[in-house]
Amino acid sequence: MRPISVAIDGPAGAGKSTVARQVAEHLHLTYVDTGAMYRAVTFEALRLDVDVTDEGAVARLAKHMDIALKPSKGEVDVFVNGRQVTRDIRTPEVTSHVSAVAGNPQVRKILVKKQREMGKNGGVVMDGRDIGTHVLPDAELKVFLTASIDERAQRRYEELVRKGYRVDWDQLKEEIRLRDEKDQNRKHSPLKPAEDAIHLDTTGRSVPEVVQAILELSRTKVGGGE
Repeated sequence: MRPISVAIDGPAGAGKSTVARQVAEHLHLTYVDTGAMYRAVTFEALRLDVDVTDEGAVARLAKHMDIALKPSKGEVDVFVNGRQVTRDIRTPEVTSHVSAVAGNPQVRKILVKKQREMGKNGGVVMDGRDIGTHVLPDAELKVFLTASIDERAQRRYEELVRKGYRVDWDQLKEEIRLRDEKDQNRKHSPLKPAEDAIHLDTTGRSVPEVVQAILELSRTKVGGGE
């Protein structure tokens, strides 16, 4: 019997990556962080002084990149052409430029092909912004996570501060608002819930609570029982 696939979508800061990673661990499935793949392309473009708004140049770069996601001590390490970039792709500089790369239709085509290959046999928990609508439209369980913009900004702020970055909260909130706007209004694979997605508002809810809710959905939706 083919193992299930779980698609988790939602805006920046909704808690997708943290939740998806833990859900995958509980269900003994493979976690695929698609956002890390777009960040990896963004980081490489910035490192090589490639203009992130030059769609053709960034697409050529992405086409020849080897991006690998490898589980490590409950986390996921990201490698580009064999070099670990796990921390590099989470810098504020990458965050402020990733929308341009994620909105590049040529890059999306390249990465979606890789993502579908990862999920073709099922057994994955994949998070992003167009997983349920575009990447894995046949996923057995689709979840759309949301949270208030203030809560999402606070989560991202605390994450960056823990990593040693100095961040302006108001500026960060504005960047998230703009990211939402760009993601929702881009022409190719915009951020929107799949028609059969289950909505979960994570405002005021802890990570374990959200994880448990999705685990319960996986049992009832797929009929796995207790």
